[in-house]
Amino acid sequence: MARKTVSRKKLRAESEAAEKKKTKKKKKKAAKKKAAKKKKKAKRRSKKNIVVRLRLFWGVFNQSMKRVALYEFNQRKQAEKKAEDLSKSGKSPHFVQRVKEEIEEPLEEPAVE
Repeated sequence: MARKTVSRKKLRAESEAAEKKKTKKKKKKAAKKKAAKKKKKAKRRSKKNIVVRLRLFWGVFNQSMKRVALYEFNQRKQAEKKAEDLSKSGKSPHFVQRVKEEIEEPLEEPAVE
């Protein structure tokens, strides 16, 4: 029996055609993914103009650094008096320390006339 000879040129042409189809499919999928990504992008929201400032207070603390009372910065004498009273009546000593707290205020835009 005689064998059938295989045409290498035909096999090569078939494999190249199959590769072209695969690359076309890959390009289409990539294009779809890019289009989907573009659609999914969320719009950025503009930040509200907020100014963060620090304000200074006097805090009365116990021995375990737990804040017991808070006074305005110009009321240091009252804070020290409170610390002394708590130290005398309680078991643990109390002390006065500066406390900085953040205050958020909206930024006021200048009025245009």
